Amino acid sequence: MELIAIALFVLVFLVILRGYPVSFTLGGLSILMGIGLWIYDPDYFNWLDFKLIANRINGTINNFVLIAIPLFIYMGVMLEKSGLAKSLLETMALLFGKMRGGLAISVIIVGALLAASTGIVGATVVTMGLISLPAMLEKKYDPSIATGTIATAGTLGVIIPPSIMLVLLADTINSSNRGEQSVDVGSMFAAALVPGLILVFAYVGYIIYVAWKSPEKVPVHVSAEQGDIEKSELIKRTLLAFILPFVLILAVLGSIFMGIASPTEAAAVGAFGATLLTVLNGKLTLSVLDEVGKETTKITAMVFFILLGATTFTLMFRHLGGDEMLVNMVNQSRLSLYGLLLVVMIVLFIVGFFIDFIEIIFIFIPVITPLFNAYDADMLWVGILIALNLQTSFLTPPFGFSLFYLKGVAPPQISTQHIYKGVMPYVGIQLALIIIVILFPRIIYLFS
Repeated sequence: MELIAIALFVLVFLVILRGYPVSFTLGGLSILMGIGLWIYDPDYFNWLDFKLIANRINGTINNFVLIAIPLFIYMGVMLEKSGLAKSLLETMALLFGKMRGGLAISVIIVGALLAASTGIVGATVVTMGLISLPAMLEKKYDPSIATGTIATAGTLGVIIPPSIMLVLLADTINSSNRGEQSVDVGSMFAAALVPGLILVFAYVGYIIYVAWKSPEKVPVHVSAEQGDIEKSELIKRTLLAFILPFVLILAVLGSIFMGIASPTEAAAVGAFGATLLTVLNGKLTLSVLDEVGKETTKITAMVFFILLGATTFTLMFRHLGGDEMLVNMVNQSRLSLYGLLLVVMIVLFIVGFFIDFIEIIFIFIPVITPLFNAYDADMLWVGILIALNLQTSFLTPPFGFSLFYLKGVAPPQISTQHIYKGVMPYVGIQLALIIIVILFPRIIYLFS
């Protein structure tokens, strides 16, 4: 039966790679496997086990923590429609325009703010690509520097809270732990904050280094408007552009970290705040509300269908003894905790080239969590490392998702090679951070 469990896991992965819908592949193959076992041996798998699957699905639907997902999705989509990105980028360009590489630094900072406001990687990369890439190319930025900076800034939504990925990661680790460790969403957000900020500062540091080493690649960006604008007017515009998004971010994250609200309640605050921000920007119309509602419903339905399929798959995999077999295999291999971590990180990094993080979390996390529990590993630390790993995978050539998002909206003169070359230094920075977090795990607890 343990071998059947491994065969089920491999079969699910292969079918997904063939292009079949993830949610129906996970749930459908698991149910078919259960029917086959029931026919083969009714005593081993019977109608009570099918009832258990129904109970698990019902428990998932009633999970209060997961209400945060549609609320954060709504918040992100609404802010995307509010014109926040364009306003922020124009203001940052005015603020840093007289500094060499200032436009690239603006892109990184705006990417970080959008990550903390929306958390939707694809939307951030596409929005930044449409708004900032033409401006950077017009100012004679090196195409590789321009595209690499935009693609990288867009992936910050994976690690900077509030992140949908961190919500799903925390909940999946919890449901796979069997009560051994509790990893709540608030703790995951707090743990991700320091690595996220380190990445932002490291990216800015890289641009400053390029400006010093190869100044021709990152020219000074001074617009006609910037030459005429007074200092008081610049300060006023900066405050107007930043204060509302900053208040929104502070309301969401601050209420969680201070213990005032649960992540789900904070997500509701964020959704309301995003709507209010859109109203204040004069962008809220019936057509915008209709678009936001449809997009939120579509993404939420996709996430929850995958979640229900994954719940069925996890239950079947455990019923067959697959998790116990993997734990025994790891014990017999005499791998150290760091050896296991290395194997898992390499596997997830490669898998991240081919399937989305939602699917990776629901397929792989329930399988690997018992392995780390056997070592009494800190699952909060493991979760942050997995998030950083997947963020790096989404950015790494040749298959990183962010690279394809940007290529889809880039001008014809931007080649795939430009994007590949541009992201490699940032990939190196992220790999360095992963090593730092492995060697110094205490840094994730600085805000705890």
